[in-house]
Amino acid sequence: MDPEQNTPETVSKDEAPTGPMGQRFLAGTDTVALRLWDARQPGEAEPPVARDYETVGYVVSGRVELTVGTSVLDLGPGDSWTVPRGAEHSYRVVEALTAVEATSPPAPTRL
Repeated sequence: MDPEQNTPETVSKDEAPTGPMGQRFLAGTDTVALRLWDARQPGEAEPPVARDYETVGYVVSGRVELTVGTSVLDLGPGDSWTVPRGAEHSYRVVEALTAVEATSPPAPTRL
């Protein structure tokens, strides 16, 4: 939202930019942004990474295994999670996954 104009931003799923891992970058501000993982298919675990933003997520459908440090979480529909800024983590999609994440500060649109 532009504080000068005080008008909300809208971004439709179909018009949202797509990132290299298939994520769609939805609405965002200078301090938080939303992204969508839509029908991401099962596969091998990704290599662990540490990001300079924190993430809060929610599983809409499917299953994902999230490893944060030494903790392994099995997440399904209705589950939510957090990944602290700088924490080494990886995801492994177990069942076709649709999930929504908020990142703060906003994740870059190209990772």
